[in-house]
Amino acid sequence: MDRPPPPAPAPSSAPTPLLDRRLVIVTGKGGTGKTTIAAALALAASRAGKRVLAAETGPDEHLARLLAPGSPPVGYLGRELLPGLRVMRIDPFEALSEYLGLQIGAPRLVRRMLSNRAFHQLMAASPGWRELITLGKLWHLEQMTDGQGRPSWDLIVVDAPATGHGVAFLNVPSVVASAVRSGPLRRHSQAVEDLLKDPARTLLLPVTLPEELPTRETTELVKRLRDEAGIAIDRVVVNCIVPQPFPTGLAELDAALARLSPQLRCGELPSAGALTHCASFLRGRHDLSLTHIDLVGELTGLPLVHLPFLAAGVTGPDTLEILSRGLVAAEAYAR
Repeated sequence: MDRPPPPAPAPSSAPTPLLDRRLVIVTGKGGTGKTTIAAALALAASRAGKRVLAAETGPDEHLARLLAPGSPPVGYLGRELLPGLRVMRIDPFEALSEYLGLQIGAPRLVRRMLSNRAFHQLMAASPGWRELITLGKLWHLEQMTDGQGRPSWDLIVVDAPATGHGVAFLNVPSVVASAVRSGPLRRHSQAVEDLLKDPARTLLLPVTLPEELPTRETTELVKRLRDEAGIAIDRVVVNCIVPQPFPTGLAELDAALARLSPQLRCGELPSAGALTHCASFLRGRHDLSLTHIDLVGELTGLPLVHLPFLAAGVTGPDTLEILSRGLVAAEAYAR
């Protein structure tokens, strides 16, 4: 028999809606679709009438091609790709130049210093500063207001580094704030840490697949960030869940095929033996997926957001909206 999907929790156990946050940091093991989920969440928020900023932190741009295929690079300054939705890539050297220009008050001098090859190489070899300056830029963006005193962005969605680097990325402000006792660096690091640890403003959104390695890495990420960083995590996205392998009313199709003679011919179809092997594979894959879904819920103790496997992939806003609806629909949560 097919294993039933995990039951939905009582309404009182449902997490705070994603669109009610100010900053959502999306992370996950490489290949789980975290960038796609970040794009889907940004799209859902903009379609709901929010003013949204989607920020990438990696060396390459991917959000723009998901949200507006064929769009030219958005760069550090960013660009509005859809109504109410702006996309940018946070380049650490650009952010450092902006920060030092504000602190020193000599932007031309700062640009000359940062363009020096030796200084550039020194900074490239220095650990931690990229993470700190990137998070500092996110804090600055969260603090920005429009001409009427309202926040410039209702929601900032961050496509963060993969889980292998995610803990170090999010821990840097705390390390700096505890190591530096006074001065602007201490104050700014503390402000960034306060933002990250404020559950009313910030949420970490882990993305995983119903597979062994992503499941293990995600549960470890949740545990470490709870213990070490104190950042709010109230759900896990399980992406690319394959559907039931057999049509309604044919739940035992694999068993029925197994009772046939392997040499039986089925018209233009492969032999009964070949069909049996295919059905057995589909059954095993589906059951294994359910096992890993259960494991994520058990080890994290968090509600899960089930998102479907899209056979044709994500080709633009139309297909991305399928995932957007799943992210914000209350009925998507299950344990």
